[in-house]
Amino acid sequence: MGYFDAASAAPLHPIARQALLAALDEGWADPARLYREGRRARVLLDAAREAAAEAVGCRPDELIFTSSGTRAVHTGIAGALAGRRRIGRHLIVSAVEHSSVLHSAELLEAAGGSVTQVAVDRAGSVDPAAYRDALRKDTALACLQSANHEVGTEQPVAAVAEVCREAGVPLLVDAAQSLGWGPVDGGWSLLTASAHKWGGPPGVGLLAVRKGVRFAPQGPSDERESGRAPGFENIPAIVAAAASLRAVRAEAAEEAARLRELTDRIRARVPRLVPDVEVVGHPVRRLPGVVTFSCLYADGEALLHELDREDFSVSSGSSCTSSTLTPSHVLRAMGVLSEGNVRVSLPLGAAEEDVERFLAVLPGAVSAVREKLGAPVASEVVREEDVLVVDSLGKRCPIPVIELAKVIGDVPMGGLVRVLSDDEAARLDIPAWCEMRNQEYVGEEQAEKGTAFLIRRAS
Repeated sequence: MGYFDAASAAPLHPIARQALLAALDEGWADPARLYREGRRARVLLDAAREAAAEAVGCRPDELIFTSSGTRAVHTGIAGALAGRRRIGRHLIVSAVEHSSVLHSAELLEAAGGSVTQVAVDRAGSVDPAAYRDALRKDTALACLQSANHEVGTEQPVAAVAEVCREAGVPLLVDAAQSLGWGPVDGGWSLLTASAHKWGGPPGVGLLAVRKGVRFAPQGPSDERESGRAPGFENIPAIVAAAASLRAVRAEAAEEAARLRELTDRIRARVPRLVPDVEVVGHPVRRLPGVVTFSCLYADGEALLHELDREDFSVSSGSSCTSSTLTPSHVLRAMGVLSEGNVRVSLPLGAAEEDVERFLAVLPGAVSAVREKLGAPVASEVVREEDVLVVDSLGKRCPIPVIELAKVIGDVPMGGLVRVLSDDEAARLDIPAWCEMRNQEYVGEEQAEKGTAFLIRRAS
């Protein structure tokens, strides 16, 4: 079976399994106690902290373990904001941050603070100058992921960290996706990560806070983890997380080169094998094992089911795969196609034969989904003066885009098509379709029901 969703959760590394089983026998006692069993547990915890700190590139006393990567983010942001409350309550984040960062930003806004979202380009990358422009006298903290969780784009962390350092503003880096591949370059102030992203057990997060960074832990605390992560430490899981991080780092250079060759193969061949596909994310500055593409005229959820039937596990940022029926905030911020979106994230040791089999079954899977969607209940097409109107109200993407593609050839060059839609995904997918098909996207306007999207035939 081809498990191609390592960016969500990597399979448990063999070293993590061995360390976990061993630590279950030795690390069950309270490390705060002075008797023999407690001392054994403390030795394991201290050794794990030293190993993790070495991998992160910080001092052991700057690193704590939390119950998850999300908890590490929430704790880090809340503590940094509280520690610099006298400076102000302004937070800077990129538009493609993980939801844990964006949820923290929403909480700050709800409490009366302010947030600036820095835009990204179509490759998903921020411009360091945009962070410089966003800095204010009351900026308490800036956040930037080291690499994106949906499209794999690596961010210019070192350059942004320098911009923040010059302004005296700490930078929190979410390194969940990249830490297994190597330390994060640059003068960051806080760093978070999650063990299950590199093959450690779930339920272990890391939070590093550099000495000198003002930090005030929020909520009830106790004596554990420097008062920053209350509760009994899960020592067996922590030991396994640190051991697996050291193990994956040892093989990172060789495995990165191998996986990059496989994802380069997918990036190059998918557009040749499947028509009307957009490969998204930075072509070079990206994680070794991640490649993401979107297929016109395809339903993301249906496509995932088709691939699952062929024994491939992938993920998607399409609107139809979420309960909100809105596209991924990452794809929306990038302004790229969201319909029929597929993210392939290869785990360590992914077999070349599985990649080749994936490329062999993908065209049939996309064709099957498109065929099912090719004969929907026909949208009403009428003419208003010189404008062709397509009524797709009540129909979810990709239906509005499919209907647009069907009628664009019925209007003369320079003629207009007006697509009526009440699906939020259409706001992203129709402009993306126009760019892919060399048509002119004129804009949108309010309609009696939903939104009217105007497209001028240019080719």
